[in-house]
Amino acid sequence: MADSPDDTDDSGRLPAALRSVTPGTRSRPNEGMDMIGWGMLAGLLVLLFPLLPFIVIVWGISKVTDALTPT
Repeated sequence: MADSPDDTDDSGRLPAALRSVTPGTRSRPNEGMDMIGWGMLAGLLVLLFPLLPFIVIVWGISKVTDALTPT
């Protein structure tokens, strides 16, 4: 079975880009997804805000223990 010319003449270059029949699109803001993102951020803040005092206490205890323990 003979090798095809494509197998032996591989130059490593990519083929030329194909032109598309569909028109190109420009980037535009997506207000719907923007509102979903802001809603998720607000939900996380509402859920995590009550935990903030505990996070600060644990952070403070870790700083105090790091300062008191010899290195």
